[in-house]
Amino acid sequence: MAIADSAQRAPAEIAAAVIDPVAYAEWDGLLDKFDVLRRDMPVARIENGELHDPFWLVTGYDDVMRISKDNKTFLNSPRGVVFGFREGEEIVKAVTGGSPHLVNSLVALDAPIHPKYRRLTQEWFMPKNLKQLEGEISALAKTTVDRLVEAGPEADFVPLVASPYPLHVIMQILGVPEADEQRMLFLTQQMFGGQDEDLNKTGMANMTAEQITQLVIGAVADFETYFAKITEEKRANPTDDVASVIANAKVDGEYLSDRDMAGYYIIVASAGHDTTSASTAGAMMALAQDPEQFARLKADRDLLPGIVEEAIRWTSPVQHFMRTAAEDVEVGGVHIKEGDWLMINYVAANHDDRVFDNPRKFDAARSPNRHLAFGAGAHQCLGLHMARMEMKILFNELLDRIETVELAGEPQRAKSSFVGGLKTLPLRYTLSK
Repeated sequence: MAIADSAQRAPAEIAAAVIDPVAYAEWDGLLDKFDVLRRDMPVARIENGELHDPFWLVTGYDDVMRISKDNKTFLNSPRGVVFGFREGEEIVKAVTGGSPHLVNSLVALDAPIHPKYRRLTQEWFMPKNLKQLEGEISALAKTTVDRLVEAGPEADFVPLVASPYPLHVIMQILGVPEADEQRMLFLTQQMFGGQDEDLNKTGMANMTAEQITQLVIGAVADFETYFAKITEEKRANPTDDVASVIANAKVDGEYLSDRDMAGYYIIVASAGHDTTSASTAGAMMALAQDPEQFARLKADRDLLPGIVEEAIRWTSPVQHFMRTAAEDVEVGGVHIKEGDWLMINYVAANHDDRVFDNPRKFDAARSPNRHLAFGAGAHQCLGLHMARMEMKILFNELLDRIETVELAGEPQRAKSSFVGGLKTLPLRYTLSK
């Protein structure tokens, strides 16, 4: 990789924060740092010694949009996230036979393979097909809100509503029995919540990088074993769910390999609930902080799409992805060499005040709201229509049942540099009569 001019290197404090899970939990401080970089160094070199390879951090909306859409110049492979440090990466390569991807999912693929794999389920996640699920999702939303009502007048919204609701939905469309949902949640937390001691529930905070990597490898192996059984069942007796589509899909006349199929299941199972959970909690926090906005929404449900869209921007659950330059290219006036690694940071891009007026304000009337929380281009989130639908259905139910809501304590964000959001949201609420 190219060595950056000292004028292009981010200050040490900012370079450390970009990959520090704790920094993402201390949200406003991180946004302050992104504001400084966007103004002074919109494409900045991030170097942290031996922790990870150096990369370019891209914080401006226009540059992140351009990179997201140009999948020929900016590749997802070989590494799509800063997820593990060098020690962990070497262990993963040993396990996979040289691949840096522990999970070989859609986010790790480039053309010509990526579009072939994406097309397998793309139609399933389109609004026309999802409409058939509205009744089932509405029933899950009602059951979820029932629990909130019964727990009142105070409760933590995240473990009671925001976390289990999208998990129920995605597990249902994957054909996973409700009895196995907690197992799926635990495995997901081991894979993506490992940076937060309150979420991983495994003592990872005191583990070495090697121990953490081995734990994640075990979680992936458990996922693979579980979904191998699902595949066997769905090939023998296919049903009308996305698991049957994956199990019976063929590319170039062949079933997916065991590893590729497991990667497909894992990305749907994990990405299908963590991100929606974060956006749901973000929306509820904003409404709890603004009783007038909550009252307007109760009176006029036409405002609901704006609430959902703004929550997704404001929260930005997927906080970054990485790209590798396939050729020499200029980004933001900086020369990027072939093989250089770049971080497109969605948190920073979605808080670019050149695109979003007063970006830290939650504004349900924000229009246009062309946020980048779902990505853009060929790798745009496959489940974006489902996420929006789930949130609208849940909030319709909540608005019918809850009369007023306010914070009952200080919300806390998860410590995570990849997928993040609130881990606690204490609420005090009254019920509609």
